[in-house]
Amino acid sequence: MPQKGGGLPLPFLIWEKRKQIITNYKLQIKKTMSLYKMPVSELKGFGEKRAEQFEKLGVHSVGELLNFYPRAYEDWTSVEKIENLKEGGTYCICAKLGTPVSDALVKGGMVLSRATVYDDTGSLKLIWFNNRYISRMLAYGGEYFFFGKITVDNYGVQMVAPTFSPVGKGAGIHPVYRSTAGLSGKTISAAVEQSLKLLPAQVNDPIPETMRKKYGLCDLRQALCDIHFPKTREALETARKRLVTEELLVLNLGMRSLRGQSRGVTGVRITEDHSAAFEKLLPFAMTGAQKRAVADCLSDMMRGGAPMNRLVQGDVGAGKTAVAASVCYTTVKNGFQAAFMAPTEILARQHYENLSQLLQNTGVRVALLVGSLKPSEQKRVRAALADGEIDLIIGTHSLIGEKTAFKNLGLAVTDEQHRFGVAQRAALLGKGDNPHLMVMSATPIPRTLGLIIFGDLDISVIDELPPSRKPVRTVWRTTADRQKIYRFIKSEIAAGRQAFIVCPMIEEGESMPGVASAEEYAAELMRGDFADIPVAVVHGKTKSDEKEAVMADFAANKYALLVATTVIEVGVDVPNASVMVIENAERFGLSQLHQLRGRVGRGSFQSYCILISDMRSPVTTERLRVMCATNDGFKIADEDLKMRGPGDFFGERQHGLPQMVIADFADTKSLELSQRLADDLLFTYKDLRSDDLRLLKAEVDRLFSRGGQNILN
Repeated sequence: MPQKGGGLPLPFLIWEKRKQIITNYKLQIKKTMSLYKMPVSELKGFGEKRAEQFEKLGVHSVGELLNFYPRAYEDWTSVEKIENLKEGGTYCICAKLGTPVSDALVKGGMVLSRATVYDDTGSLKLIWFNNRYISRMLAYGGEYFFFGKITVDNYGVQMVAPTFSPVGKGAGIHPVYRSTAGLSGKTISAAVEQSLKLLPAQVNDPIPETMRKKYGLCDLRQALCDIHFPKTREALETARKRLVTEELLVLNLGMRSLRGQSRGVTGVRITEDHSAAFEKLLPFAMTGAQKRAVADCLSDMMRGGAPMNRLVQGDVGAGKTAVAASVCYTTVKNGFQAAFMAPTEILARQHYENLSQLLQNTGVRVALLVGSLKPSEQKRVRAALADGEIDLIIGTHSLIGEKTAFKNLGLAVTDEQHRFGVAQRAALLGKGDNPHLMVMSATPIPRTLGLIIFGDLDISVIDELPPSRKPVRTVWRTTADRQKIYRFIKSEIAAGRQAFIVCPMIEEGESMPGVASAEEYAAELMRGDFADIPVAVVHGKTKSDEKEAVMADFAANKYALLVATTVIEVGVDVPNASVMVIENAERFGLSQLHQLRGRVGRGSFQSYCILISDMRSPVTTERLRVMCATNDGFKIADEDLKMRGPGDFFGERQHGLPQMVIADFADTKSLELSQRLADDLLFTYKDLRSDDLRLLKAEVDRLFSRGGQNILN
């Protein structure tokens, strides 16, 4: 029965009111629930099937959906006229549908949808591929915003697969999400919109308000709303700054916690600087960068309190060993022992021979401890070390064995730090009373990224090469040039030089046209072009002792040519080698190519690196262009990071970083801002476990548990 005034029946109004009360109640319940515990299926109109599709994108909860940030944005705030559109450009137009959408089946069963739109300056064809719903979504005569790329073909000018929205709803900046089969960008956008409504008016923010204001960061609620649906470019940038900084901050704090804040107080007191006396022993003058690195180390060691924890990072040939030797010399002259751990026995032997000769008249007693020594000789060295009769011990993993003891270890040096894990370093440090630690790396890592990855390690960068060091000339050639390359190698060998040829690592069962294993390649050379030249081969399956023997023989010039896989990336120092040929160069990352190139150019003569690749893809072209343009390992590291990200840059197993959602490791400003913020937070609140930082600690736990490890519990 209608009410007075023609209203709805009273029972209907009561029912609608009840429905609204129930809906509001459910909404309040959802708002009090942790959004990270609320499954996507709880959203209105989203069932289990839709939730399974979201899971393919790594989204299991509403909280994770809010952190599923757009991969790009379409800016519809600038509308262009049809007459001004140019081929290759991406535009937003406002136009009317001049023809109904027509669908046609094309080859392969694909649906091709076409329509024509117009504005007051002209008309334009629109095309969609395999979207059966376009004709239902666009009404003939309706006015819409269309956003897409302009192409030109035999059919004329057209906009391909444009996104669109009715004029009343379309203005603004539109998010573009990574999608999957059955889950369109519009569906994801609708789910995010609904999720944002579940946020309470005051969102608990992991970053304390005082710190947000100090560093110009907006609050979390504003950031989440504006990262998904920004009204202006400025709002988007503000949101990005906040979320990127927070993610890098969480990573930074997590890595610090993983490595531990301190090793306590050192019992090693260094009071006198002997670096000037050491420098007089050298047959060359140290570079300014080497001197700064030595000064950094001695400053750490002479300040008292906490032991030195320093990474000395330098390009191949920058002189890290001389820096380490200088610091070892000062340590010994202050009455303590020093240990120098190398990743391979052959490198340990080379360091031993060089340093024994350099220090022979200084009173510094140098010894070698490696696995290949006779048991009786190892026993003798260990006894002398324990009695304090050895000042500087050089070796491999033998230094951290249970049988090895020191009388008063003051300094531990590890060469090629990425070859030694935290546990191995800790085992060496455990041989003394919190001795000083110096780790060295020839893998250039961008400074700002190193600040995060190495956590509590201070960093010194040797960014100069000795004046006598000639840059390696690098060229890109194709397989068509192979005979010319072989002739060039022979000419260098005839002049008394040696050469490397590196093949990509072939996985078991892998078969790729044009990619040969190192053994096959070497056999072919020995049968053909290099039948009269001594050729050796090493690869991943070569036994360790056999590999060491081959590398030692190559260093002794018993072989003129060494065919190898990347097992030589960190290996013996062969100053006589002048040519590095890298086959299928497109299969290597920039940093790996640079490390391989570093095997040559160690002598006084000109050296060469020849990259062989027939690939002409944009990525390969850019990568090899960079290699040919510069010998600067830090520039190469920056480019490699931009091109491939940290996972590929370090190798997934090596760097162990959790996957980032929004942060870009090439964003230097954000990396530095997050570092300053982390320092400030820990200085102000002392501990990540403080009540004021409990939400931040939860974010750290969440980030690192996503990578399969919960580091703080």
